[in-house]
Amino acid sequence: MSGAAGGGGGSSCLGAAAAASCSSAGSPYAAGAGGGAGVAGRLPARVLEHIFSYLELSDLMRCALVCWHWYNILADENSEVWRSLCSRSLSDEALRSDILCNLLTYRGKLKAFQHALSSHDCSRNVYVKKNGFTLHRNPIAQSTDGARGKIGFSEGRHAWEIWWEGPLGTVAVIGIATKRAAMQCQGYVALLGSDDQSWGWNLVDNNLLHNGEVNGNFPQCNNAPKYQIGERIRVILDMDDKTLAFERGFEFLGVAFRGLPKACLFPAVSAVYGNTEVTMVYLGKPLDG
Repeated sequence: MSGAAGGGGGSSCLGAAAAASCSSAGSPYAAGAGGGAGVAGRLPARVLEHIFSYLELSDLMRCALVCWHWYNILADENSEVWRSLCSRSLSDEALRSDILCNLLTYRGKLKAFQHALSSHDCSRNVYVKKNGFTLHRNPIAQSTDGARGKIGFSEGRHAWEIWWEGPLGTVAVIGIATKRAAMQCQGYVALLGSDDQSWGWNLVDNNLLHNGEVNGNFPQCNNAPKYQIGERIRVILDMDDKTLAFERGFEFLGVAFRGLPKACLFPAVSAVYGNTEVTMVYLGKPLDG
């Protein structure tokens, strides 16, 4: 069984530099820039928390590099600092609904928002709703429409949840894609997996798809159950082992794809049914156990 650690605009790959998008305040290297000497290291924690609560994410990332004292204050993922930034960045709907129910910290919720489906890297026939996490497909005939996450991954291990909140139609695919993969095409087809730039699992017929070919059924068991509307699927991308796996509920379904390329890979979805909705929530690094 796999769990996941609770963990801007435009798309970028989460490598050494782009990792600062929201996670560097919790990484060990962040405190290496100083030992806490000087005035900065002597300011009371409550004073610093109050000041930090007015700052934006990019400023907080720089603050975490100042000294151990500042780093330790920002390491509390449920502090007033992260709560304040969450309330400014996320919609009331996202914070009050069960969309983020599997994320237990404010910083985890903020990280999920930073990694959500992009409203700028998607088909013209879809849009991201005001909650910041749910994709809505307009009722356009003879079109397959997709979207990528805001941030792609070229290293490390990552997990996210995805679920349909409307009919699947004839094709409903979840998976990953490079920046080069198309996010719209004519007709009702399995867009993810239609070329060598994407890998997908069609939830309608349980087929795995890549390079325009069916790579077998998934999960590999007799009479595999079909996807149920509202059921959360966990996607696990391991860029170290170059694998993509899936989990349903608390059941690990297995590795779907191996030998992924050394490239920047983005969470992605594609849909065909008019007015259907798909929600994606980034969870962070998977925890095995």
